Order: sequence, then C-alpha cells, then structure tokens
Amino acid sequence: MAFERIGIVGGGQMGAGIAEVSAKAGVDVIVREINDDLADAARARVVKSLNRAVERGKLTADDRDAALGRIRFLSELDAMADRQLVIEAAVENEAIKAEIFGSLDRIVAADDAILASNTSSIPLTRIGRATNRPQSVVGMHFFNPATVMPLVEIVHSVATSEATATRAAAFASETLGKVVVHAKDRAGFIVNLLLCPYIFEAIRMCESGFATKEDIDAAMVNGANYPMGPLALSDLIGNDTMLAVAESLHAEYGDARYAPPPLLRRMVEAGMLGRKTGRGFYEYG
Repeated sequence: MAFERIGIVGGGQMGAGIAEVSAKAGVDVIVREINDDLADAARARVVKSLNRAVERGKLTADDRDAALGRIRFLSELDAMADRQLVIEAAVENEAIKAEIFGSLDRIVAADDAILASNTSSIPLTRIGRATNRPQSVVGMHFFNPATVMPLVEIVHSVATSEATATRAAAFASETLGKVVVHAKDRAGFIVNLLLCPYIFEAIRMCESGFATKEDIDAAMVNGANYPMGPLALSDLIGNDTMLAVAESLHAEYGDARYAPPPLLRRMVEAGMLGRKTGRGFYEYG
C-alpha cells in the first residue's frame, strides 16, 4: 500500500528536508513543530530550499508551488491522527523521542500506520517500547541534506515486523527515489558506526595540537578524495548531534573509539554547534 498522507514531527534541518522531498514526490505532508513560531520557521526553510531549486533550474516555479501546496505546517500533534506514516525528526534525545512516540501511539488512528524515527544512533527497541505497537516502529534514517543525499537506512528492531520494514523501504525507494540499505538495531547502524570514530579521531588530533583544523580537513579532501574534511562535516551535521551520537555509541559498545572528545563537549556547551549557529570548528556567514 502506497503512502498518500505522511506526518513529520520536527521541522528543523532534517524534518524540513524530508518534508520537501516527500511533497515533491506528490505526497500530502503535515509538519508538526512545538509552537507556531517554529512551524513558521520550518515553512521558511522549505520555501528557501524550493526557491533555490528554481533558481538553479532544477525545479519549475509551478512544481515549486505544487510541492509547497502539499505541505501544512502546524503546532498540534493531534493533526497526525489520519496519517499513514509518521516520521519523527526531533532532537537526538531518547527521552524526547520516547515521549513523542507514546503520544503518536495514542493519536495515530490506523492500526496499520507506521511510526518511524530518523534517529541516527538511538536503538529503535527503546523507542518502540514507548508504544503499544512496537511491530509498527521502524528506523528511517535520512542524511543531511535530505533533498540531496540519496541514502536512507531502514533499521529493524527485534520487534519490527517484516511488513513494516518492507513498506517503509518501498516508500523510501519507490516514492522518494532513495537508495535503501537495511541495518539491525545497534547504535549507529551502518554509516555512523563507521563514520563517527573517524570524525572523533580528527577532533582529538585538533584538540592535541597534532595538526590544525585546516590541515586535517585539507589532508582528507586532497589525500583521500573526500568531498569535505571531518571537522567541516561535523559542523554540517551539527556538533550537538555528534555529541549525542558519541554518547549513544559509547553507552552501547563501551569502546574508547566512541567516547566523546572533550573538545566536542566544550564546543557544544559554548553553543558552537556548527553551521546551524554560524560557528563551530569554522565560522559561517
């Protein structure tokens, strides 16, 4: 069964991107934020991104208007009642995600609706136990920016039904045109389990004075042919998100490779979150 009506909880960088991709694919979308001001900010993100696509010739003005017309930006979670798929894209905090899923479990009416999380590191089993339908809970991990990055990780918890995982994967691949990979429910899944130790080691190199941030990033771009260096990538992902992922990975595996570097923690405490705040390892206009 194709999904015609989806909901997205959280209209930040990831939620807005998922909303835009879905609306351009012809899906009716509701984006829910915690208040009207944040809902307006989410709409502004999508409008800015759609306008940029028109300016670059990747989208016609008519298609932009049609996509925007398929998205509603609201502050009431009850609006999710008729959704067939709800994707949670809130902050990377287990308690907050569990609270959202508990509420969605009471609100979303259809027995066959899917509740998905865009978590990048938190085990789905712990999120799903906040509901009375853990078989309908699945991970759909998009990558930033969701409008550009082709990958979606479909994460199966021990309770996720095969039908739920299959339908979520079909939506990502057939409706949204994404590349889908499947992962078991272990913190970090595939990408972050491999990527994060690399970023953390780069932060430790910078912290120890082994090399400058500029040289670390230049070395990996020009020596390993990466599109951007690890410190610039941390800024793009969000240093607060990287810290949350580090804490989740370290709690799961107990391996020193996943321990949060002290510099990363201090930067988050100072509000140096990266591109979203205009300052991280680098400064952004």
